[in-house]
Amino acid sequence: MRIYVGNLTYSVTDDDLRNLFAEYGEIATAEVIKDKFSGQSKGFGFVEMPNNSEADAAIKDLNETEMQGRKLTVNEARPRAERPRSGQY
Repeated sequence: MRIYVGNLTYSVTDDDLRNLFAEYGEIATAEVIKDKFSGQSKGFGFVEMPNNSEADAAIKDLNETEMQGRKLTVNEARPRAERPRSGQY
């Protein structure tokens, strides 16, 4: 299951996300999304957990909890919408 984690402080790293979710089970990937030009965090990330019941438990327990002074938004990620590629008409 792919999990959206929002309202992150800009100092949160991929490892911080991995460590936060690791107590709930196996983590396939943990990534804070960064601006492609500045490298600055965009304030959200994604965690992938192969076991859905572990992922559900993590979502239930971590949604609206505080991390580094900010209340997290944690839920199942929605599928990415198709966007037209730039430069193509």
